[in-house]
Amino acid sequence: MKRIARVFPRKTKASPDDRLAFFDKPPEHPLRIDEVHVSCTFTYDRSKAEELCEQWEKVAPVKLGGPAYDDPGSEFEPGKYLKRGYVITSRGCPNKCWFCSVPKREGELRELPIQEGHNVLDSNLLACSFRHFTKVIKMLEKQKDRASFTGGLEAAILEWKHLELLWHLRPKRIFCAYDTPDDYDPLIEAGRKLRYANFTRSHLGCYVLIGWPGDKFSSAEDRLMKAWMAGFIPMAMLWRDPSGETPSRAWSRFQRAWARPAITKVHVERRFIKWYRKKRKDGSLCRSSE
Repeated sequence: MKRIARVFPRKTKASPDDRLAFFDKPPEHPLRIDEVHVSCTFTYDRSKAEELCEQWEKVAPVKLGGPAYDDPGSEFEPGKYLKRGYVITSRGCPNKCWFCSVPKREGELRELPIQEGHNVLDSNLLACSFRHFTKVIKMLEKQKDRASFTGGLEAAILEWKHLELLWHLRPKRIFCAYDTPDDYDPLIEAGRKLRYANFTRSHLGCYVLIGWPGDKFSSAEDRLMKAWMAGFIPMAMLWRDPSGETPSRAWSRFQRAWARPAITKVHVERRFIKWYRKKRKDGSLCRSSE
């Protein structure tokens, strides 16, 4: 079996942590490896990834790939490019969201053989067949750690049959998304269904896209607060252009205040009543938002 060193330009909590995972230039001591895979997730790390390729070419033949290079992905291999416990059971997405590169990169939805893990990162798990979803739930029930759906579940296609399986599973975290105006009514309905199944806000998160061209801080705050009203802890996801640049430092500071669930919860609780009264007074909260 080939000994493959995997090299990453950035370390995250999802990065592999075994002895053949590296995040910098080759170590000084000799390595017994046959091949090097430089894996790059974010487009703004491409220059560092290419620099790492040059440095690791002295050790073994190098392959460069990853989402940043429009790699469509193949069958998921636990522990190879993600830490064990993270799992992907499908690739692609049928939606054509303007801000998302997944459909362009991975193409049509593909169900993969289901591997072991407890944190599901699929881009759109609910778009898979119900048979596939059921198999994923059965796999998660066998895991030592409680399940999390940090890849997100699309609120608009969350059905009672999904909810019944989630109720029995009792996952630790479920994320939905509020990226465009037409996401909000489905988010409200998903929040109602999840609360009916005894999930509380502490279980529910919502990714909220902010900072795209023409977005305003006040509008972004409104969307984040409305996600809270729907029963979710909002998590701001800052838009980046194709080169990976963020809109401004001001947007980065704004996003940090809404980026960690524990901090966000306190942040919203302090500001929500004042925000809500203001919106009620100026009439900008529509009936469906309440």
